[in-house]
Amino acid sequence: MPFYTDIVRCSDASYYVGHTDDLEKRISDHNIGGLSAYTRKRRPVKLVFSHEFQSREETLARERQLQGWSRAKKEALIAGNWDRLSLLSRSATEIRRAAEEAHAAASMHSASAGVRSMLR
Repeated sequence: MPFYTDIVRCSDASYYVGHTDDLEKRISDHNIGGLSAYTRKRRPVKLVFSHEFQSREETLARERQLQGWSRAKKEALIAGNWDRLSLLSRSATEIRRAAEEAHAAASMHSASAGVRSMLR
C-alpha cells in the first residue's frame, strides 16, 4: 500500500505538510473542516505537492523533514526548481565560503587585468 507526504496550500497562502494513504480523501477531509484545526481556519486548501513512499516510516520521516523547511525551500520543491532547492539547502558556512571564493577569484581577475594593461 502506498503512502504519501503532501503539501497543501491554504487560502491564506500558507503551507501545511502532512501524510496520508489516500490523497483524495485527505484533501476532501481538510476542505470540509476535518483533520486539522490549522487548515480548518484556512479553507479551502489545494494539493500542491505529493510524493509516494512504500512505507509509513519513510513517509513520516519526509513529513518531519519538510515541516522543518523554510517557505522558500518548500516553494522551490513545489516548483521543481532543483537548482534553487540545492542552493537553499546549503549551510550558511558553505554559502559564506562560496562567496569568499567568488570574491577572491574576481579580485585575482581584476588584478591580472591591471597587470596586463600596465605591460602594454
